[in-house]
This record gives sequence, C-alpha cells and structure tokens, in this order.
Amino acid sequence: MRIGYLSTIYHTSFILKSGKFPFDNLEKTDWILFPTGPAMIKAFKDKEIDLGYIGLPPVMIGIEKGMKIKCVGGGHIEGTVMISDETYQSYNELDDVESVIKQFNKKTIGTPTKGSIHDVIIRSILKKENISINNYPWADFIPDAIQDGEIAAGVGTPSLATVASKQFNTKIILPPKTLWPYNPSYGIVVQKELISNSGDFIISFLKAHEDASNLIRNEPEIAAEIASQEMGVVDKKFVLDTYKISPRYCAKIPDKYIESTMKFIPVLKDLGYMKNDLNVEDIFNLKFIDEAHTEEAHY
Repeated sequence: MRIGYLSTIYHTSFILKSGKFPFDNLEKTDWILFPTGPAMIKAFKDKEIDLGYIGLPPVMIGIEKGMKIKCVGGGHIEGTVMISDETYQSYNELDDVESVIKQFNKKTIGTPTKGSIHDVIIRSILKKENISINNYPWADFIPDAIQDGEIAAGVGTPSLATVASKQFNTKIILPPKTLWPYNPSYGIVVQKELISNSGDFIISFLKAHEDASNLIRNEPEIAAEIASQEMGVVDKKFVLDTYKISPRYCAKIPDKYIESTMKFIPVLKDLGYMKNDLNVEDIFNLKFIDEAHTEEAHY
C-alpha cells in the first residue's frame, strides 16, 4: 500500500507510521511525503499513491476534473490560521475579522500552493480587498518570507504558527475558528479501486486512524512524544503546542463536516478552480467510516 502524507505534525500519519496502532499491511506500506495537497493530487492522478492525508478543496478540484477518488474518513477540522508579527493587531484585540484584514491593505500575504485549502480560504476572505497573495510550494518558506519583509502575514496550518513563533516574533492574528468554521482541514482520501478491492484494508486503516485521533485528544503528551520521535526534527513541546492551537480531531465524517465541505463549491467556482458543481456522493463514501466509527463525532 502506498500512502501519501504531509509534514503536518498533527496528522495521525506520524503516529500510524510508528506502528503504535497497527493496521492491515502496515509492514508492506510505503509512506510518501508531499509538500502540499495539490502535489498529492497529482500523485493520485498518476496512480502513484493509493491513500492520502489531504485537505478537501484540492480533492474536489481533482474530482471535478474526472479523477476517481473519494474521501472515506475525516481527521481534523479548522486547521487554517493567519500569522504575522507584533506590528499588527490580532482578532483577540480587534474582535473582528474584517478589521484584522484591513490592516494589510496594499500588502502581501503568503500561503501554500494554489488550490490548497489555505489558499482557497484566504482568497475567499480577500475577494474584495486590495491585498496580494504569494503562493509557496512549501509552507516552510512562509516564516522566512515574513522575517525578510517579502510578505506581511502568512496563512497555513497550526504547525506553521508554531514554527514561526519559535523562529521569529510572530503571533496568531486570526485563529482557526474565525476563518472558516468546521472546515475540513484534512480527510482520508483513497483511489476508487481501493474501495472496490480493499474494503477490509480501508476499515482497518480507519480504525487505527481513529485510535490515533483519540490518543491526540485524550493523551496528547503520549501522542506528542510518539509524533516527535517519528518526525525526528521537532521536540515534544513543539507538537503539544501545535495540538493546542486547533484541538479538534476525529476520524468521523459528520453532517457538519460535509456541509462545510460543500460550501467550498461556489468559492472554488468563483476562483476559477472548478467549473461544475459536485454532489455529496461525488466527494464522499461514508460506508467504511460508518462501520469503523459507530459513535458520534468527537470534533
């Protein structure tokens, strides 16, 4: 099995890679790292991966273009934040998203690749503003770009916020809940062939994924230790700090997750990333997660 994953430390990929929660064929699994969701979509298109951890907007763009992939599990919601330095006031100070954004009039904000969930969210917010956007192939470039004055702010994952705050004097100026409520920051996406031929594997994987999600929620110290050791370049405190920024983890796909996902469709069409509508069945297959996760969602 070939699994695509991102460097996003709060994804369960780092816990599952460690073997803490085994799933079918774990010992035969190849883990392939990607810089962004759109890069992973290309790998799905080229049949280089079977399953991936990815935000839903690039998945929707791929499906609309004819790709045979489905979201079979959730993972996390509200995983987009906006950061800047102490020059600018935060949402906690201004209590209004529009007031925060207007501070960046005629300036530039950085975010990952076009079509990524972070790119789509910030473009939807800046639609009527005189603010430029720089897209970066790796989110890791964004903190340095803020420090160098290339951009005034950055938009990305909670991991980005943790990195930037440790490297430079940055802060979160728009927290996750303010940007797009209940947004599907990532889900588990599979090739259609996997649904037809490997249903037992999908259920086994989703059960392990939910166990890892529960560990992050309920025993973050243990989860952070495992994830930091698996990644190898960050410490336990870094992971814990990242978990705390948006602590909404679960494998379930509840109605709110689906509703928030579908709200991206008019935005993606308006941005020119999609031409046609999609329905829920085009994007999701709930059969496996409903069997693997029979409880209510834990988000």
